[in-house]
Order: sequence, then C-alpha cells, then structure tokens
Amino acid sequence: MNMDAPAPTYWHVWTDRNGVSHQERRAITEFERQSMGGAAPQWNAEQKQTPRKTLFSVLPAGWIGDWHENPAPQWIVPLSGRWFVETMDGTRVEMGAGEISFGGDQGCIADAQGHEGHRSGTVGGEPAVLMLVQMDDAP
Repeated sequence: MNMDAPAPTYWHVWTDRNGVSHQERRAITEFERQSMGGAAPQWNAEQKQTPRKTLFSVLPAGWIGDWHENPAPQWIVPLSGRWFVETMDGTRVEMGAGEISFGGDQGCIADAQGHEGHRSGTVGGEPAVLMLVQMDDAP
C-alpha cells in the first residue's frame, strides 16, 4: 500500500497587486492519515476556515456569466457537465466533474475593455452542476 501523502491539484483564481485576475494550478497539501468515525485511516487535509455557506448551482447549457468577481472566496466543485473560467490575463481553463477550483479574485480593477474578475460559462450541450462552499476568508 502506498503511504505517501497525496497532493491533489485545483485551479486557483487570484488577483495580483495591480487588480488583474489570474489562475494557476496549485496542490492541496498537509494531509494526515486519520480515522473518521472508527473507519480505517484515510488521508485528510483539514481546512481551518469555517464555511459561510454551501450551495448547489446549475448553469444551463449555453450559459455565459459575463465578467464578474467571485462573490466570496469559494471552493467550486463541478459535479457533472463542463464549464470554463477565463481570467483577465487571458487564461481559459475548462473543467469537468471533480476538477476543483478556488475563486479568490476579489478586489479586481476593471481593465480598458471593462473586464473585471473572470467570466465563466458552460461547455458543451448539457448543464454544469456545481457545488460551492463559500468562505469568509481565503484559505
């Protein structure tokens, strides 16, 4: 059995000091082997921040969310379908079920084209079902 701690990745959307949004691949780290409820030990990486709200969102096929910031720092977990996130630096990432994103692009400054934060939308001919866990502060 492999005992090396996992390091699953996610897309992190963030704002630089000039107010421009970016996204980059980061890893979830600091896993510990622990039992939950008496089950065999598993790898857990506890997030210390308390969630403010958890919600489910269904983006209809063909949906486009024009330029906007995430309303709060939030983990976004696609459950089905595909969606994209495009940041002000021109990076566009498409994600499907299980490809995690963290939306931390608060505090952006609109560019000359009026782009502020990110834009997002569905990819393909089916809705994207997302689970969002909003936080008071970024982890």
